Amino acid sequence: MDIQLLLLTIVVSFILAVIAAPILIPLLRRMKFGQQVRDDGPQSHLKKTGTPTMGGIVILVAFTLTFLKFSAIKNTDFYVLLVATLGFGLIGFLDDYIKIVFKRSLGLTARQKLFGQLLFSGIICWLLISNDHSTAIGIPGTSWSFDWSGWFYYPFIVIMMLAISNAVNFTDGLDGLLSGTSAIAFGAYAIVAIQATSLPAAVCSAAMIGAVLGFLVYNAHPAKVFMGDTGSLGIGGAIGAIAIVTKSEILFIIIGGVFVIEMLSVVLQVASFKTRGKRIFKMSPIHHHFELSGWSEWRVVITFWAVGLLLAGLGLYLNKGL
Repeated sequence: MDIQLLLLTIVVSFILAVIAAPILIPLLRRMKFGQQVRDDGPQSHLKKTGTPTMGGIVILVAFTLTFLKFSAIKNTDFYVLLVATLGFGLIGFLDDYIKIVFKRSLGLTARQKLFGQLLFSGIICWLLISNDHSTAIGIPGTSWSFDWSGWFYYPFIVIMMLAISNAVNFTDGLDGLLSGTSAIAFGAYAIVAIQATSLPAAVCSAAMIGAVLGFLVYNAHPAKVFMGDTGSLGIGGAIGAIAIVTKSEILFIIIGGVFVIEMLSVVLQVASFKTRGKRIFKMSPIHHHFELSGWSEWRVVITFWAVGLLLAGLGLYLNKGL
């Protein structure tokens, strides 16, 4: 696989994002597409009210242009990756748009968002079925695998796409947190894709690395723009699709361990409060718990980046056994 092609993809995507963001940010300000901050969140976040959001458009544009340009192979994997990223990104865009324009704090209803996620997950499954996608699932760190033949594999894929996109979405709560952790995850998956000899997945990973790092230039603390659900759901869709086409579905639990921890913190918090009337964390997702414990925002972000890097390294080490 041409490593120079992947490096060029990263560079071009990065440059496109760096150029696009200064064009989009003033436009978002003029349109008053500003972030609405939760009153019950950390008080330090109240000063972020009005910061332009929906900046995920920059990520999706930079990704799409470079992915279309540098992915020479237009096979089923290519379309799965494109549908997952842009489809879930579209759901996020509609959610952000409704929140801002129609002043609905929750954006799309839970049913509307679920319908959209199921729709695009269903299209992904159809593409996989049409290409006789392998239904075997490997166990990280071993040569073992089990085959969910028949239709058992595809409900798993749908659940997986929903879980990953929402886990990544939960992680987007601090300046630069998701941009950095996703860049690390995409870096690991670029190597996984090379090992799996999937050029579309490798180019997709490279295009997303450049896009999120270019966005990070403006999203690092103090953020000049937020990605919103447009970016977070698009990133989640891309990561889920890469895990599927490279046959590393279970490996996501390790490479995307930060996202898994964020989602589990929300699930445990809700379950504990509903069953015991007590909270486990001061606030969920867990990055807010550390903030309310006295950590600075930047310290939380750097720590989560470091954890993400360690988990990505562990995932790549275990992937050798597949």
